[in-house]
Amino acid sequence: MPTDIEALLGDEAQDLLSHQCKGVTADELVLPGPDYIERVLLASDRPIPVVRNLASVYAHGRLGGTGYLSILPVDQGIEHSAAASFAKNPAYFDPANLVELAIEGGASAIATTLGGLGIVARRYAHKIPFIVKLNHNDFLHYPNTYDEVMFGSVRQAAELGAVGVGATIYYGSPQADRQIQEVRQAFKNAHEMGLFTVLWCYLRNEAFKTKEVDYHLSADLTGQANHMGVTIEADIIKQKQPENNGGYNALKFGMTDPLVYDQLTTDNPIDLTRWQVLNCYAGRIALINSGGASSGAGDLAQAVRTAVINKRAGGTGLIVGRKAFQRPMADGVDLMHAVQDVFLDASVTVA
Repeated sequence: MPTDIEALLGDEAQDLLSHQCKGVTADELVLPGPDYIERVLLASDRPIPVVRNLASVYAHGRLGGTGYLSILPVDQGIEHSAAASFAKNPAYFDPANLVELAIEGGASAIATTLGGLGIVARRYAHKIPFIVKLNHNDFLHYPNTYDEVMFGSVRQAAELGAVGVGATIYYGSPQADRQIQEVRQAFKNAHEMGLFTVLWCYLRNEAFKTKEVDYHLSADLTGQANHMGVTIEADIIKQKQPENNGGYNALKFGMTDPLVYDQLTTDNPIDLTRWQVLNCYAGRIALINSGGASSGAGDLAQAVRTAVINKRAGGTGLIVGRKAFQRPMADGVDLMHAVQDVFLDASVTVA
């Protein structure tokens, strides 16, 4: 049965479903749609095999043919440790079960590690699009450190049948310059080999988190990270949904403009997310928001809320991992379907 979106949004339903963006209006954006590949990507410099592979993802799963995406990401076994990721459901130590979840959940693609996809490639590469996450933060340093390093190559991804590759850059971190160079080269190689590219476009700097506010989730800072990400020709930007704004002003660094805060955005989460979309070449490059950590019983409502905000802001979908795989498969499938229902619901329109 269809997801009751309004009930899951609760007290926020009226605001989130009726809000209209006035600072940056919908007609100023390049919006998702069934013709996105022909309307936008074919006009770019992407090689034809890249366009074909990206089109295969837009055509797959429950959202196939809509212009929206629903991706299952499973890089957390490295980024957060396998124990922290899979102890709640040990079946998912087996990559075959993760791929089955993506298939049953109607995902557009599965994005996970080189080894995770490689070990089941001949069984599944023809059944669902594969995206190989190339770099990871090795969370086994003591004390904890945060630096994305390459775990695999574009050639290895191509050889196991992947249609795309992904990578993370920690913008704002001491290692960011090196990561930009590594990922830029990897993305260039990917396009030359016909694979599309997905950038986990994250902020990482201790100074961004104050006692009062975590500006890693600030619209202005994440928006700038997006703008840097599309500059190295990411075909899809993955970004955490913003929860605040004004990071530049609060931290007193970088450059911004008062218009960002006075006219172009408001405190409404749809306006904040629209600023992220605008920084992805006004929507020409797809913005998918991450689903975030699993918190238990409230995951379904939170995931639907994130999807509504993304869609109404002009985004292209969600990439939901822990909320789906840190529970029994049937429940994970239901959650993925509920998120997809938001993008299939014609009554949830771009604000």
